[in-house]
Amino acid sequence: MIRNVAREIAMHLSYELSFTDLSAGELLDQRLSSTHFGALAPEYEVYGEVPGPSQRAYIRKLVSGIAAHGYELDQYIEKYAVGWKFARIPLVAAAIMRVAMYEILYMPEIPNAASINEAVELTRKYESDDVVRFVNGVLGTFVRTEAEITPPSTVPKA
Repeated sequence: MIRNVAREIAMHLSYELSFTDLSAGELLDQRLSSTHFGALAPEYEVYGEVPGPSQRAYIRKLVSGIAAHGYELDQYIEKYAVGWKFARIPLVAAAIMRVAMYEILYMPEIPNAASINEAVELTRKYESDDVVRFVNGVLGTFVRTEAEITPPSTVPKA
């Protein structure tokens, strides 16, 4: 399984967190099972392969992180969604932006440009062109503003 597929699955699970009483851990335990993937595979191509250990860890880190930092991520979305009220933002687009913003803020091993590009591609798959432009604009402004003030994760030793 490649990372963009794992990212899409993480987006689905992050979206689902909005509608369940399960904790992130419980949801992940249920949804990352081979039984669950087998049930969804005939209908959704993205579930055709059960994630391996590294992709499973990546999905768990993303979804757990988004659950823990959801309020913060939503505040960033609202801050940079100029001209849009948060309630107007499609839920799938919000889930996609949460994934990208979490990667940008908390996963420095993933280049910011890769997070944005993957978010735009996911949005293109699920939303209209207007929403694609909106997501791209919000994430671009977010990175230019917030990533510049976020200290680097590793500081070279003198």
